[in-house]
Amino acid sequence: MTHDDSDHHHEHDHEHGQHPPSDMELRVKALEFLLVEKGLVDPAALDAIVDHFEHKVGPRNGARVVARAWFDPAYRARLMEDATAAIAELGYVGGQGEHMMAVENTAGAHNMVVCTLCSCYPWPVLGLPPVWYKSAPYRSRAVIDPRGVLADFGVTLPDEIEVRVWDSTAELRYLVIPERPAGTEALSEDQLAALVTRDGMIGTARL
Repeated sequence: MTHDDSDHHHEHDHEHGQHPPSDMELRVKALEFLLVEKGLVDPAALDAIVDHFEHKVGPRNGARVVARAWFDPAYRARLMEDATAAIAELGYVGGQGEHMMAVENTAGAHNMVVCTLCSCYPWPVLGLPPVWYKSAPYRSRAVIDPRGVLADFGVTLPDEIEVRVWDSTAELRYLVIPERPAGTEALSEDQLAALVTRDGMIGTARL
């Protein structure tokens, strides 16, 4: 599902991540506390695992998908036609990523992804979802006031650039392909991948 921002207005402000923990988050914290207290889990190891999946495994995978699309026009064409299959070519498959669609930023359009119902997120390519992605303020405002949300992230777009909001579901998840930065024609695929950020692939940042 996609939305444009032509008829929406800024309704209220919020700070990303500043929301009461959900019942599930409280349960997870309680379980974590008990496991640490009983000596069954090393908190440092747990933090390292979370950091690995949130900041390394997932976003790194997506960055390689984006870099390949920038570097190889034939791969980009396959990605835009069947993202699930093209992403699987690079070995990134699994739960939460069975049905993917790539949406491409251009000079005239900027894409942003949200899940308005819960927090559907493409784990195989982006890792663990950030806290703000799961927050009620982001999930509601991304559709109602996408330009205001982008401004919260420090992204101000000219009026002539269309903002498209894609609503992820259990059946379909989205990956934003950012515009390739200018002056990168001589970079290798690995060097291009290093430029790609998680937020850029969600659409809350521009590279």
